[in-house]
Amino acid sequence: MKILLARFLLLLALVGLARAAPLSRDLGQGLAYFRVHQLPADLPTAEAARRQACILDLRYVDGSSEEATALSAWLKFNATAHAPVFVLANAQTSAALLSVVAPRGPGASVVVLGVPSPAFTPDIALKVSAETERSAYDALEHGATVDSLLAENLDKPRNDEAKLAKDRKGESSAVEEEPSADLADLVAKPKLPPPLIDAVFQRAVQLHRALLALKKI
Repeated sequence: MKILLARFLLLLALVGLARAAPLSRDLGQGLAYFRVHQLPADLPTAEAARRQACILDLRYVDGSSEEATALSAWLKFNATAHAPVFVLANAQTSAALLSVVAPRGPGASVVVLGVPSPAFTPDIALKVSAETERSAYDALEHGATVDSLLAENLDKPRNDEAKLAKDRKGESSAVEEEPSADLADLVAKPKLPPPLIDAVFQRAVQLHRALLALKKI
């Protein structure tokens, strides 16, 4: 009986650790993503974060002045000109944490991105509805891939390349009396809902790639 009880307690502990494990993703090209649920427990270690740029997602995170102090110390230790920290925040991030990641001006090693509100002015502001942002944020927790949340809809009808070439040369094509089979299928095909994109997350990745291309980092 005691052995069974010990095994049960061990299982509970392991489940608790699994739930508490911070969500992180390697985004390639020297960029990592870390989602914070609790501070300071979910802040990445120095080995995991200091050697590369990272995205620190603080959206919907509650934190007191003590947690804000821990965050401030972590940013000072990890954010550098060659390994900037892109902070994602919003109006649901606690005021104490927002005070730590307040806009720092051009050239800062910490860049804040998010949807602005009366109490929150990020370095890079995006216009996204609260419902869309929350849905995209939750999707990653429920198994959506990073690529699906960052990529635009690639399944769009494209103009025929030959037709585009003719149009550039001023050539006109005969008007078809009946739509082609492909066009008929396209018209008959029901419209799919737009892809769920995490625009704030996406912009942070784009900013990192742009800085890489410009050899700023």
